[in-house]
Amino acid sequence: MVGACDLLAVSFLAGLLVAVVTTPIGVSGAVFLLPLQVSVLGVPSPAVTPTNLLFNIVAIPGALARYRSQAPLRSPLTAVLLIGTLPGVVLGACIRAFLIPGIQVFRLLIAGILVPLGISLIHGRRHRHAHASAIPPTRRATIALAFGVGVVGGIYGIGGGSLLSPILVHRGTPLPIVAPAALVCTFITSLVGASAYLILAATTTGLPIAPDWSIGLVAGAGGLVGGYLGVRLGPRLPEAVLRIALGAIATATGALYVLQSL
Repeated sequence: MVGACDLLAVSFLAGLLVAVVTTPIGVSGAVFLLPLQVSVLGVPSPAVTPTNLLFNIVAIPGALARYRSQAPLRSPLTAVLLIGTLPGVVLGACIRAFLIPGIQVFRLLIAGILVPLGISLIHGRRHRHAHASAIPPTRRATIALAFGVGVVGGIYGIGGGSLLSPILVHRGTPLPIVAPAALVCTFITSLVGASAYLILAATTTGLPIAPDWSIGLVAGAGGLVGGYLGVRLGPRLPEAVLRIALGAIATATGALYVLQSL
């Protein structure tokens, strides 16, 4: 039986290692931490989703501080994204709690996120620059996209920045504008999403909806340290190798969850 101290140590190391290897390639550590919470740390469903949002809340401020020294965090794009993601994440939390609380269907959802992400990483389809011929989406289209990403984030437990950023950049929005806006959006959306789960936990009986505070906070602390280290070590780490390795892990994990669910 794993003791409480051992569990917290594993949580911290998991958050740290995930952030170290994902920060240099611009992928959300929360995407990879959630399978570890399900399969290694044993966080019950649906509590694993708000626990992952709690990781975001603790881990992201370090990255926000870095961006603040480079560019203003307030922008019109941030406001537009939040208009869509905030109601989306609340709806996603309700869907998760009442429609898909069990782990079997949730494993299929995890696979639906991990497999496409893994394939994208393996093929290197991370769009760092906007195409010259691409036209940025309209305000209405951006809000609709953000709403959909917010719903996914509320169900899966990610703020959505790692999904919004490559889509918006590919559609023609400059990366220097997208990156800080998506990061702020992820942080605030995670706050609102975690709060929605706390309200659901207080008003609903029979389901473990509240986050696992110890795992979420400790893993987030590891992510805070790991994100800092990832930025410092990024120039020395082989980005292509990291992409292929993480892509293979994501694809294999998603395929395993599909087999388990079926």
